[in-house]
Amino acid sequence: MPKYKGNAPKIANVVTPDATAHVLTDSTIAILSTEAEVEALCQSCGACCATFRVSFYWTETTASPEGWVPEHMTQPMPPHRACMQGTSQHLPRCIALQGEIAQTVKCGIYPQRPSPCREYEVFLKDGQLNPRCNQARSKHNLPPLRVAFAQQST
Repeated sequence: MPKYKGNAPKIANVVTPDATAHVLTDSTIAILSTEAEVEALCQSCGACCATFRVSFYWTETTASPEGWVPEHMTQPMPPHRACMQGTSQHLPRCIALQGEIAQTVKCGIYPQRPSPCREYEVFLKDGQLNPRCNQARSKHNLPPLRVAFAQQST
C-alpha cells in the first residue's frame, strides 16, 4: 500500500481493530493505516460475500489432490470451474460467510478460501476504496463507506 504524502485530510471516526466502521455524513473520510484496521472494517461489513459470485478453477477444491477449498462447500460450473455454494443464485450469500451483514462477520474457511477471495483488494494501489465494496453495500441498502488507506511512514 502507498505511504501517505502531504497534508492529511480531516480524520474522524477512524476504524480501529476494537471498533466497528462508522459511516461519515459530511466531507470527512476515515483514514485507515494498518492491516488490522482493514480487517476490522471487513469484519463489520461482509456485503461482498453476499453479493458477488465466487468462481475459480476446480483444482482449488479438495476434489483435486492439490486443492484446499472444501469441495462440499462448492458447486461445479462446467467444464472446468467451481463456485462457492450460494454465490451463483439470485440473492447470493457464500456458504462460508458466518454472521450478519453490516454487523459482525467472518469467513468460516478463511485459511482455505478460494483465490478470488485471497486476491480481492479492499483498497486500490492509490489508497482509494475499491468501488466494488460500495457496490456490494448498495445491494444490501447500506450507506457507502467513506474511507481510504494510507500506510503510515515509519
